[in-house]
Amino acid sequence: MKKSEIFFGVLKVTFDFVATIIAFLIAYKLRLQTEPIPGFAKPIDFSILPTIKEYFNFSIYVALTLIIVFGIGKMYTLKVSYKFAKELQKIVGLSVVWIALIIMYFFAAREFPFSRLAMLYSWLLTILVIFAGRITIRIIQKITLKHGVGKRKIVIIGKGQIAKEIENYLTKDKTFEIVEVMEYTEETENKLEKLLEKKHFDEIIQTQSKKDILEFCNYNHVEYSFVPGIFEVQRTNIEIETMGALPIITLKKTPLDGWGKFAKRIMDLIGATTGVIILSPIYLITAIAIKLDSRGPILFTKKDDGTPMKRVGQYGELFKCYKFRSMHPNTHNLRYSKALLEKNVRKEGPLVKIQNDPRVTRVGKFIRKYSIDELPQLWNVIIGNMSLVGPRPHLPEEVAKYEKSQKFVLNIKPGLTGLPQTSGRSDLDFTTEARLDRYYIENWSIWLDIKLIFKTIAILLKGYKE
Repeated sequence: MKKSEIFFGVLKVTFDFVATIIAFLIAYKLRLQTEPIPGFAKPIDFSILPTIKEYFNFSIYVALTLIIVFGIGKMYTLKVSYKFAKELQKIVGLSVVWIALIIMYFFAAREFPFSRLAMLYSWLLTILVIFAGRITIRIIQKITLKHGVGKRKIVIIGKGQIAKEIENYLTKDKTFEIVEVMEYTEETENKLEKLLEKKHFDEIIQTQSKKDILEFCNYNHVEYSFVPGIFEVQRTNIEIETMGALPIITLKKTPLDGWGKFAKRIMDLIGATTGVIILSPIYLITAIAIKLDSRGPILFTKKDDGTPMKRVGQYGELFKCYKFRSMHPNTHNLRYSKALLEKNVRKEGPLVKIQNDPRVTRVGKFIRKYSIDELPQLWNVIIGNMSLVGPRPHLPEEVAKYEKSQKFVLNIKPGLTGLPQTSGRSDLDFTTEARLDRYYIENWSIWLDIKLIFKTIAILLKGYKE
């Protein structure tokens, strides 16, 4: 999901909310200037007329209702696939549903404290102001597209009439830039890797039945779409749209594409900030204990040679991961010694887990058992390197040994905890861990995150077994 798409999505929500409140306040003022209309608008009785403050408070509630109705009606889909005229039609249709819900509420409450004419003005003005907002946003989008900002770079893989129709359709739409059209061959994947490095395209649309292209998209974090009927779809997380007369199915890597990503970020900020405040006494006690127990820094942030200790994050980007030091200083590189590798309990896969690790300090054993050593990573969550829930962040040398299909876990931010950590921790082999992480990514929801967080807290209170 491109940052420009997220920006315009948030802009629409914000504008619709503010526009609705403004429309209601204008309607209130307009009603005061309106002459009586026989059978509809009676003379104003100022003794029962709500104050401007009361009408403002009322407008906040109805603005929130409008956002919900528009959200259910997919007016805030970040990847817009319908034309502007259809967008205006949806605004009118959903606005009718919205005003009907308000009227139904007053009917059920058996009271109508506001003028009917004011409500009519409010409805009409809301539609007009939102129209104006959508037009303004479209103009801004066109300006940014002219400067190359926000364009989706597309590669079409296929041949024949279908591929030609898709190419003709996308050529007319300024939202897209066709990077290349190619037929599938045995060299296609190699060509795509070189092309991705050079052009950094966003999406592949395929019209030929070759499933390895889907795997290429998974581990390179490229969106994948295809013409239905090519092969059986084995995912429920799909998005269907049309390009001209052709139906196109997009396989979504995760529900975190779009608003899910925004919701998860809000949850991360609230959860991590709250965690830092509540756990601050533990931070202080741990720091003192580490200093008293052994020489060296409180945090483990550097390798033995003094270079920053980095982990692999979303899309393979490296970041500085914070942890309380649990080992004696200058012993990190010993993990690759023959003596310690013989104690590795995770011989299958890229990860190293040393049983009865002699490098670990006395305090280190305790804070590892209760995962206190990982609490500084709440700061990583706050600054945006990590999430509360997600695949664990691994070292670059470990990620380099991933199989191509396992690189799918890099599609989202790494987390403090995840499905594997609540299902067996180090007892799981890496293949199973990657499979659980993939399940989490493809089936993410806010409720799943909440469930895993509470499950993690329960496990931590008991302490992990080494």
